[in-house]
Amino acid sequence: MRIAYFADIRFPLERANGIQTAETCHALAARGHAVDLVVRPDTARPARDPFAYYALTRDVPLTVVRVPAAGPAPVRRARYLLAALSAAMRPGQADVVFTRDLGVAAWIALVPRRWRPPLVYESHGLAAVVGRDLDALVSGARAASPRKQRRLQARERRVWARADGYVAITAALARDLESAFGPRPGLAVVPDGVRLSPSRRFVPPLDHDGAPLIVYAGHLYPWKGVDTLLDALALVSGLDARIVGGHPAEPDLGRLTARADALGLSDRVRFTGHVAPGDVAAHLAAADVIVLPNSQSAISARYTSPLKLFEALAAGRAIVASHLPALAEVLTDGQNALLVAPDDAAALAAALARLVADPSLAHRLARAAYDAAPAYTWAKRAERLDAVLRAAVRT
Repeated sequence: MRIAYFADIRFPLERANGIQTAETCHALAARGHAVDLVVRPDTARPARDPFAYYALTRDVPLTVVRVPAAGPAPVRRARYLLAALSAAMRPGQADVVFTRDLGVAAWIALVPRRWRPPLVYESHGLAAVVGRDLDALVSGARAASPRKQRRLQARERRVWARADGYVAITAALARDLESAFGPRPGLAVVPDGVRLSPSRRFVPPLDHDGAPLIVYAGHLYPWKGVDTLLDALALVSGLDARIVGGHPAEPDLGRLTARADALGLSDRVRFTGHVAPGDVAAHLAAADVIVLPNSQSAISARYTSPLKLFEALAAGRAIVASHLPALAEVLTDGQNALLVAPDDAAALAAALARLVADPSLAHRLARAAYDAAPAYTWAKRAERLDAVLRAAVRT
């Protein structure tokens, strides 16, 4: 099967959607599909090799196709949409089109089915809800106006009705989509994934001298909850922490560093800043406890399938996470993690203290997390997507 995957992003991209796109396309190609990944050129100079940046092998039929990008953002967007539509309609170009870009999907869905290949859309959230809350979720972002929210909802409704296959990233999102737009046959829930090292082995946490190490890895947007983690660390003595991530062009790293200083944590908390995707696993492996302190929000509660969640499972460390529906689809309190109320620093501090005081509990949770990881590899994700793509082609 020849798959055209459209992602209007500069590539490679440091953010989670860049990693998810690269890993998904590579895993589909590893199943024998010819995948054309259509992106914008890298803005770094010299341009980076995406295979090297994401540490992807080159032995699969994955081709990165770059759409020229120049001019202001609206012009770049228009050029990309025209290129996507042209490529999708070119005879023999693709057996199926796959994208997580609502604008691309809505544009292609305007074309009658007999003139285009099947379309499969992967939703990462109700667009109008995400747009409405954007200013509270991402530093410096602007919330979508009511008019734009209505436009986003109309696009989503069109794609819901006309796409030949539809993927939701969480079961909670699938329920919200059906609540908003009605039942839809063939709706699939496909979570994100992780790459497992062939040489990985389980090492019990807290089996060393020195202060226990708490690790958070990921972006530092307010909805990620790192503020709550810092507040919790201030309540528990004897713990060191490492915060892995933070884009240098965004204000969150400075905001959180200042907060750590104000809380008197500067000698216990280390901020690494941005690290290459391939280097994150080493930081997680160094942890005794990995924390996912997501705040209560629409994205956190229902629309996220965090890459770092699956990387934490793969690392085989004890996990403390916010008790939110999207995370609880993978984590079970007391079985493979401790789940605490979101935005509750005291509860998070108590969970961290409990694990440190009870190494046997930390060991048991870490082992269960380690054993759960193989169900969430990128290969498993591609297997699930493969069924959706093949069903769309048969329609």
